Amino acid sequence: MNQLKLFALSVAGFACFQPHSLPASETNKIEPKTVLQTMERVADWQLANPSKHPLTHWPQAALYTGFMALDKISTSPRFREAMQRMGETNQWKLGRRVYDADDHCVGQTYVELWNRYRDDKMLVPMRERFDEVIAKPAPVPTLEFKKPRARDRWSWCDSLFMAPPAWLHLWTATGDKRYQDYAVTNWWITSDYLYDAKEHLYFRDSTYFEKREANGAKIFWSRGNGWVMGGLVRMLQLVPKEHPDRTRFEQQFKDMAAKILTCQQPDGLWRASLLDSASYPMKETSGSGFFTYALTWGVNEGLLERAKFDPAVRKAWSALVNCITPEGKLTHVQPIGADPKHFAEDATEAYGVGSFLLAGSEIHRLVARPASSL
Repeated sequence: MNQLKLFALSVAGFACFQPHSLPASETNKIEPKTVLQTMERVADWQLANPSKHPLTHWPQAALYTGFMALDKISTSPRFREAMQRMGETNQWKLGRRVYDADDHCVGQTYVELWNRYRDDKMLVPMRERFDEVIAKPAPVPTLEFKKPRARDRWSWCDSLFMAPPAWLHLWTATGDKRYQDYAVTNWWITSDYLYDAKEHLYFRDSTYFEKREANGAKIFWSRGNGWVMGGLVRMLQLVPKEHPDRTRFEQQFKDMAAKILTCQQPDGLWRASLLDSASYPMKETSGSGFFTYALTWGVNEGLLERAKFDPAVRKAWSALVNCITPEGKLTHVQPIGADPKHFAEDATEAYGVGSFLLAGSEIHRLVARPASSL
């Protein structure tokens, strides 16, 4: 029996948690209790309908970050316990590829679980892998995406959510500064290559430098930039205030946030293409979830102007909630890809649920705090 089947069986018991069906009038209220109920309803649906991706694969790993965010505010241990079983099933191993950022992402959850249980076995395979990468860096000399083994470097913007926070998490757990240095140094190598300083957005990879949308605009993929914004939040949560690059990270976050705000559509969501929404008019919830997560975190941390961003994130959250079926399925998630695409309205994916749960965790923090503390 493979790992996926074992894990599916381990969470099957959660199917007995019936989705919390809330009337429309309730889901439109942004109150702590309602936010948490909605998050749990979506998470329970996902547990009862597990993704078929391998358990160490990035769509799953992105979902796990959302489960861990939910665990911090839920009174039920079921989400954390599901993650613990996942780690045990994986034997705490990363994905099979040594350098690929996608196969490092699951390590974020391992460290978060280690923070809870202090069981060193949770970190051993991850530390061995990262030590191997440091001892024998990827020989690829360029981030040009068409070159052989380009993915051995952080050569696509999604990788900035997948890998750097995992490296920083391991630094916080071990105190080994090599992991911090690797994360920060390589973030800026990728940023210097893929970040458009004029538009304050990231190209997905080098193959998009010269491509254009139907309206002539540069192609800036919503979820790709959502990955970066989510990655920025997770970096800023861990980069020390006194770190020499802290100010640079904060400035990039503020610049991107200001741009992302201008791309929000009247219904509160973002479209698959940030600069050509007319060509992709369908709602898209995975990129929107990451933007809601990042912008709300910025408001909560005082990095973004509350009067300017608070109405936008509340509108975004309400729009995301409206994309949930009564059973708890999050819809309007663009399938796996690398650029804007058309897709079925009922499409869902584990990473979309992860972004939604991350967004909900920050919305919950926003509405649970008195206005005077913001």
